[in-house]
Amino acid sequence: MSEKLDQIYDQLKELHREVNLLVSISALVEWDQRCFMPSGGSDHRAEQTSWLAGKIHKKSTKNKIGELLSELEAAGIGKGLDPRDVNVREWRHDFDLRTKLPQEFVEDLSRTTSLAQDAWVGARKNNDFGAFQPWLEKIVALKRREADYLGWKNEPYDALLDEYEPGAKTEEVAAVLGGLRDQLVPLLKAIKDSPRKPRLDILHRDYPEAAQEAFSKRVAAAIGFDFNRGRLDVTAHPFCTTIGPNDIRITTRFIRDHVNAAFFGVMHEAGHGLYEQNVLAEHKYTPMGEAVSLGIHESQSRMWENSVGRSLAFWQYWYPEAQKAFTALKDVSVEDFTFAVNAVEPSFIRVEADETTYNLHILLRFELERALLKGDLQAKDVPAAWNEKFKAYFGLDVPDNANGCLQDIHWSAGLIGYFPTYSLGNLNAAQFFVKATEDLGDLEAMFAKGQFAPLLGWLRTNVHSHGRRYRSADLTKVVTGKPLDSKPLVDYLKKKAEMWYGVKG
Repeated sequence: MSEKLDQIYDQLKELHREVNLLVSISALVEWDQRCFMPSGGSDHRAEQTSWLAGKIHKKSTKNKIGELLSELEAAGIGKGLDPRDVNVREWRHDFDLRTKLPQEFVEDLSRTTSLAQDAWVGARKNNDFGAFQPWLEKIVALKRREADYLGWKNEPYDALLDEYEPGAKTEEVAAVLGGLRDQLVPLLKAIKDSPRKPRLDILHRDYPEAAQEAFSKRVAAAIGFDFNRGRLDVTAHPFCTTIGPNDIRITTRFIRDHVNAAFFGVMHEAGHGLYEQNVLAEHKYTPMGEAVSLGIHESQSRMWENSVGRSLAFWQYWYPEAQKAFTALKDVSVEDFTFAVNAVEPSFIRVEADETTYNLHILLRFELERALLKGDLQAKDVPAAWNEKFKAYFGLDVPDNANGCLQDIHWSAGLIGYFPTYSLGNLNAAQFFVKATEDLGDLEAMFAKGQFAPLLGWLRTNVHSHGRRYRSADLTKVVTGKPLDSKPLVDYLKKKAEMWYGVKG
C-alpha cells in the first residue's frame, strides 16, 4: 500500500483499538456482575452497562470510520485474504450493522438486559416464572425491533442469527437440526432398550468442592489453558469472557454431590479459553485477532469437553489422579467411571445433557425463539409450550420452571439467536476431530499418555490463527476439505453407543 493508504489504515486501527478497550471494560463490568456483585448493586450496574454500551456504539459508528473504510475500499483493499484485507472487510461488516441501530436503542437494550439478568437469577432460584415474564416480554419486543433495524427477508430470526453466525440462515439451521433429530431419536431409543446400564450413583457421591476446583484447574492447565493469562471463578451459569488479549476469565459452578457439573463445565469453558488465548497476538484489537463465529467457538469447547474429556483414553491417564483427589472413587474402576460420564439419558438441564440428547435441547429452544419473534408465541405461554415440546422430544414431564424454561441465562441477556450455534459447534467439533486424527495419527493414544499439545497445536494452526479470515462455513471447507456435514457427529455418537451400550447403529 502507498504511504497515504498506510496512514488511513493506521487511523482505522487506532479507532478500533479505542472501541475494543471500551468493549473490554464492559466485559469486565459484566463479569463482575455475574461473579461478585451484590444483588443490591443491580440498578447502578444497569446504568453503568447502558452508559458503556452507548459509548461503544457512538465510537464504533463514527462517520469517520465509514469515510476511512470507503477510501481503502476505493483502492481495492478489503477483497483478499491477507490480514489488512480481512480487517477492512470485517470492519465494514461490523460498521454497517452497528450504524443500523440507533444509540438510544442500544442503551435501552443494554440497561434492560442488565436488570433482566439479575431478575432471572432470583426467578430461577425461587422457581418463579411470573417474576421473569415481564422482562422476557420487554426483551422479545426489543429483539424484534433490533431485527427490523438490521433488516431481514424471510423471517426476523435471520437477522439475529447472523449476529452470532454470520451468513447462516434460519431455514438451513432448521433443516440441520431436524436432520439430527431424525437420526438421533432412533439411536436414543436403541440405547434406552439396551440391557447395559451405567452406574450413575458414582457421579452423585461426596466430591468436596475444594478438591473439585483443584483437580479441574490441574486438568485445564494440562490441556493448555494458561492460568498466568486467565482465571477460574464461580457463577450461577458458566461462561468464558475475554477481558483482554492476556486476560481470559472462565467460570463454573460446583455441586458437591454431582461431579460432572463443575469438571465438564471447566473443560467446556477452558476450550473457549484456549481459542481466545491462541489467536495471534500481533492482530490484537482487529478482526484477525478475533474468533470467526460462535459456532466455531463452540466447536472448540465441545471438542475439549467431549471428544477429549469424555474419552476412555483421557481417563486412563487422569483416573489415578482423580482417585487420589476423591475418596468417593476408590472402589470404582476407570471403565465404570467413564461409562457413567458417557451415560445417555434424557434429562432436564441442557448444560448437563449427554451428547446424544444435547441437540434436542437446542432444537426446543430454537423453535420457541422463532415463535416468539414471529409473534406465534407469547411470553406468558412459554412454560406451557416448553413443557409440551419437552415431553414430545424427551418423554419426560418437566417438574418445575427452574428445571424448564428458566434454566438458561441467555434470554435474560438478550441472546436470542445464540442457541443454534451450540449445535453448529457440535457438528464442527466432530468434523475437525476427524481431520485432526487424519493429520496427527491416533489422538486417543496420545491422550492416554497425557499428550494434549499436538491437538492444541493443530487447532492453533488450522482454526485459531485464522481469526475472522473466513466465514465459518468457508473455514470448515478450508480445514477439512468438505462442507459441514452431520455424518462425522452421528458416526461419533454411534461409535460411543456401540462401545458403551452394545448398540450397533
